Amino acid sequence: MKQEIITIQGIQVRLYSLNTVIVGSGAAGFNAAACLQNNSVEDIAIVTEGRMSGTSRNTGSDKQTYYKLTLAGTEGDSVREMAETLFRGGAMHGDIALTEAAMSARCFHRLAALGVPFPHNRFGEYIGYKTDHDPRQRATSAGPYTSRYMTECLEREVRDKNIAIFDGFRVIGILTDDAKTRTLGLIALDLNGLDCPETRYVVFNCTNIVYAVGGPAGMYSASVYPGSQTGATGTALEAGAEAVNLTESQFGIASTQFRWNLSGSYQQVLPRYISTDHEGGDEREFLNDWIDNPGALLDAVFLKGYQWPFDPGKIRGGSSMIDILVYHERELKGRRVFLDFRRNPSALMDGDDADFSRLGDEAFRYLEQSGLLFGTPVERLRKMNDPAYELYREHGIDLEREPLEIAVCNQHNNGGLAGNVWWESNLAHFFPVGEVNGSHGIHRPGGSALNSGQVGSTRAALYISKRYNDGPAAADVFLESCGQQIENRIGMGESIASTAGSGATTADQRRELQRRMDRAGGIIRSRESADEARNAALEVLERFRDTTGISSIYELPDAFINYDLLVAQYVYLTVIADYCGQGGKSRGSYLVHDSEAALPHGSLPDMFRFSLDEGCLSDSVQTLRYRDGVCDIRWDDVRPIPESGGWFETVWNDFMNDRIVK
Repeated sequence: MKQEIITIQGIQVRLYSLNTVIVGSGAAGFNAAACLQNNSVEDIAIVTEGRMSGTSRNTGSDKQTYYKLTLAGTEGDSVREMAETLFRGGAMHGDIALTEAAMSARCFHRLAALGVPFPHNRFGEYIGYKTDHDPRQRATSAGPYTSRYMTECLEREVRDKNIAIFDGFRVIGILTDDAKTRTLGLIALDLNGLDCPETRYVVFNCTNIVYAVGGPAGMYSASVYPGSQTGATGTALEAGAEAVNLTESQFGIASTQFRWNLSGSYQQVLPRYISTDHEGGDEREFLNDWIDNPGALLDAVFLKGYQWPFDPGKIRGGSSMIDILVYHERELKGRRVFLDFRRNPSALMDGDDADFSRLGDEAFRYLEQSGLLFGTPVERLRKMNDPAYELYREHGIDLEREPLEIAVCNQHNNGGLAGNVWWESNLAHFFPVGEVNGSHGIHRPGGSALNSGQVGSTRAALYISKRYNDGPAAADVFLESCGQQIENRIGMGESIASTAGSGATTADQRRELQRRMDRAGGIIRSRESADEARNAALEVLERFRDTTGISSIYELPDAFINYDLLVAQYVYLTVIADYCGQGGKSRGSYLVHDSEAALPHGSLPDMFRFSLDEGCLSDSVQTLRYRDGVCDIRWDDVRPIPESGGWFETVWNDFMNDRIVK
């Protein structure tokens, strides 16, 4: 890595030249860096806004899942079968599905070897369990902090290799050639040097970019993403990176004070769902108003453990009716909603005693076999999964003493930036990996995102090592290609910086854009609401430079984050409106309003009328490219799963003669 000083608009700026910059310090980013060096690409560095921030390190669930090929027992499995499971989720390319399946065991065993404590039996079998959309038992877990353990083990490997880490650098621009066919570098804010223009900006001249920035977490206020994660999808869209399936976000019930998915044990122990007014009074078990059969109510709560993501296919008579009722109580009635583990729900009670015979067969059998036909929800939780109780206590919430405030929250983006089977974008030399890559379709097995991040970063590293392991351009050549882009981005930054002390607007902008996304891009959608919200986002975006003010220079990063989020929001709302305009109906993790359809409950408002898509667009992938404020959208047929396997001698010959990586 070479460092020198360049002058842009009279400002001296640091320029670093190297082969590859990895943006992001989660599990995918750290794995990319380690795999690059393992493949003899050593002129690399990690650039991260905050090493301890991000979703991989700061999120999880009752039992955070990693999805991979079956590695235990007598049940048959194959790479092809796993690929078909992924492909059946709809709107997913078959070659990506096959790659994720084929690489899953390799990536899993690498993590286990690095020290991630995945459980195995005394014979070395990694025992699995079924997760959502999983026909076998491919799921495994290292507990609620699986992705954190992955990140910590991978970071330790990176540090052992002495790979450079630029900690405290926010990427604010991706630099490309004039035709936007390939990336050439990055421009970032040095968060530790904001006081002075000469230390404020840093430019990276690099042959390759591995983009591991996570999902666009900052777009929603009702979110289970950690507050430290905002995302940087908009920056890549602005640079010309294509995106796929941006309509397909995932939502579910989560706690709001401490952001955490409330799946698994938290639901299976049958807590009370209660709501209150804003002062905590007028407590009511509101589910009873909508589900008059106690057994059906209890079964729906229990099944939320298995069926955590909101799914319109599970509303009528199913567990996702719970999400609808939580949303209705909180967003429409304006009440606060809680899970209460201190007392049993009234639907379970016969006088002063719990009557577990009211449960359906599946819930009763599960609780019976777990030895949980007793006590209160928190007592059952502590016996079945005490770490799930301790998790909240460690964050200042004692479930034995207080209820847990909840909402239906944005949790994951199945869509994202497009990539091929080497995770390379339409922009050559640009590799989006992890959640920012839209490899998933409409549905995905729980835990497949963790596998995808490891597979994608491993594949990107291999491709770079074989095909792009050359040095960066000379500084003068680089500046001739990118100088104007750098000037424009620094000019924007200095324009905003000049408002320091005049009054901040960034916090208001963030709240406004998040409320807009909650309303139009959450679990309830329509073409009309998406169009209206998109136009509002575009108006703010077009006036951004003239209307953004900061109270101090330390809010400059927030201004750039808002700009990134506004670009992303405009694009996301555009594709949602397009999906609805194509006749797209309710699928995945959202409901599309259909005025001609029936309501799931006669007392719900008209906005909840919906009909299921029944797979009408599942064989297509919605692909978008953002060009100078305009969204070009096309619908591509999904690529089928390729014929897998092959004749050993032929594959061996191709492998030995370097004809595989292409």
